[in-house]
Amino acid sequence: MEFPRIIIAALRGGSGKTLLSIGIIAALSTSGKSIAPFKKGPDYIDAGWLALAAGRPCYNLDSFLLNEEHNLQSFLSHSIDCDISLIEGNRGLYDGIDLQGSTSTAELAKLIKCPVILCVDCTKITRTMAAVVAGCIQFDPQVSIKGVILNRVANARHEKKLRDSIEHYCRIPVLGTIPKLSEQHFPERHLGLVPTPEHGWATDSIAAVTRIAQQHLDLNAIVEIAQQAPGLNAEIRGQKSELGMRNAECGNQEPAASLPSVARRAKGGDQQPKPRIGVLKDSAFQFYYPENIDALAAGGAEVIFISPLKDRGLPELDALYIGGGFPETHAQQLSNNKNFSSQLKALAKDGLPIYAECGGLMYLGENLVLEGKSYPMVGILPLTFDFYQRPQGHGYTIFKVERENPYYEVGSEIRGHEFHYSRVSNWTGKKNDLVFHMKRGVGIAKDRDGIVYKNVLATYTHVHAVGTPQWAEALIRRATLFQKG
Repeated sequence: MEFPRIIIAALRGGSGKTLLSIGIIAALSTSGKSIAPFKKGPDYIDAGWLALAAGRPCYNLDSFLLNEEHNLQSFLSHSIDCDISLIEGNRGLYDGIDLQGSTSTAELAKLIKCPVILCVDCTKITRTMAAVVAGCIQFDPQVSIKGVILNRVANARHEKKLRDSIEHYCRIPVLGTIPKLSEQHFPERHLGLVPTPEHGWATDSIAAVTRIAQQHLDLNAIVEIAQQAPGLNAEIRGQKSELGMRNAECGNQEPAASLPSVARRAKGGDQQPKPRIGVLKDSAFQFYYPENIDALAAGGAEVIFISPLKDRGLPELDALYIGGGFPETHAQQLSNNKNFSSQLKALAKDGLPIYAECGGLMYLGENLVLEGKSYPMVGILPLTFDFYQRPQGHGYTIFKVERENPYYEVGSEIRGHEFHYSRVSNWTGKKNDLVFHMKRGVGIAKDRDGIVYKNVLATYTHVHAVGTPQWAEALIRRATLFQKG
């Protein structure tokens, strides 16, 4: 089957591949093409920008969290109705967690037989860049590098030296030249961009990089490279998902209109209504894989989006899922909404199943301490969090479940990832409350993660529902039991 596709890769993080990916997607979408966006690796923020540019959800492809078949099936099923698929790589093209580069962008490119376009930062370099690009081409001949985009080019003379050297020595085309930009269209925080829901000028930023792509890139040549990708001799198992978040508008992601109507919990009647699972979704809590929401809906739950920034209370629920985000940037608002937090605390005490990741973990704690000021949170968990300039946990995680909890079997081993600048500064709980042993990663304290209170489980680790299918199954099962009382 024909699946036109390209990967935008780079020599390192911070080379500009996100800006280029957004610009190419938006420019091609403006020209009338439908683009399926993907992000390689565990990333929510870049994926949010790619989704906004494409006007459809962005799915993550990740060889650590998902096996080869899951990655291939995700790519196929979410690309089938599009003109072109664009995958943004992460870090350097060959960077991975081991000597073989098994989790690298290059390995993903080989799995889906995808042409690679290399984005290179040309600051203070000319002819040597040809040697660098030639090295990338020769390092693994199975990786099909088909073109180069020059970024941060000083002037026309600088561009000519780069273009002549690369095209002469590497025998691949230069597909565009991006000059050094005087204006920062995408504000950054920590190691990446500010998420789209927090960026009030998101659509203006997309429009600006669309113009950059239209003016400085050979979009026709990029499309031709995508269309020359070899056919994929693979079976698509299952239809393209019609569940989950379909509206890619900033801050307005809602369940698909195609979801079947759900029976409300009317008194009487024989039909058991679907369990209602709430999801905190706003600019404070925004880090969700689309597949996680899809898995809850596909498993028979009704997904209800809620905002502790806007809603004064909670609707009737059978379970709650709180993803990651930046609660620290909204600490005052979250702290002020005492009616919401007191209701949530009372529901947890009554046994409401709650699963929380990272930002959700922090929100369920007692306090966030920012620049010496303490902001009270929900207070379900006896944890206080401080914040630092450097990441306190960053990368893939593996934990072994060592103690009883509402969601994972004892003895199981779960893969995920963590990325947080917070750290627990005070904990008044018991050692047995932490049910995970971290085989890889930092967790909450002393190689432990996963704090339990009744039907609450909160962890720094994010999981992917495709790679960890027992997560959604357990949350739906707990919701159904709570619904039945």
